[in-house]
Amino acid sequence: MAEAITPLGAAVLALLVERSMHPYEMYQTLIERREDRLMKIRPGSLYHAVDRLLTQGLISQEGTEREGNRPERTNYSIESNGYQALREHLSGLLREVKNEYPDFRRGVAEAHNLSKEEVVELLSERAAALVEEIEDLQENSAGLVSLGLQRALWLDIGYDLEVMQAQLNWVRRTIDELKSDELPWTDYSRLMANHPRLQHQPNK
Repeated sequence: MAEAITPLGAAVLALLVERSMHPYEMYQTLIERREDRLMKIRPGSLYHAVDRLLTQGLISQEGTEREGNRPERTNYSIESNGYQALREHLSGLLREVKNEYPDFRRGVAEAHNLSKEEVVELLSERAAALVEEIEDLQENSAGLVSLGLQRALWLDIGYDLEVMQAQLNWVRRTIDELKSDELPWTDYSRLMANHPRLQHQPNK
């Protein structure tokens, strides 16, 4: 049975499949590849992940190196059971369909508690933010291509672009349907304004 590993631990193992690295190089590589979109990556948490993997026996210390007057840095390499743990971790992520409870979907499910005008305004703001994010990812993917980085190493960016574009299309279509009244909208916010308990609430 594979050792339980965290998302950041899996990212470390995946880097060590490519080559031996010291933690600071791992951090730089993850940031360069924009993997901070997938998880929180801080130097302290990365060093902690490395220590945990070392304790679990999934990686080992390979040696130290020194650059100029900088302190010595310890390089780490992956063990065979570390690679097996990574394989099982990734297999589960790719195979299993799980309900991840995204915040936006919860907002959509309860949007009827706002007025149509509010929903149109909020979705319009989201559409603008999605356009910016899509452009940013497109720019980053172009940069990774210019660096000669294999597409397999940033496949997630292509996935994110597809998902964001699909969400943007849905948001824009929903805005159009609301504005044209093609999507009927019961204004529950007005119903609540006439709720007897709310009418007796003192003004703040």
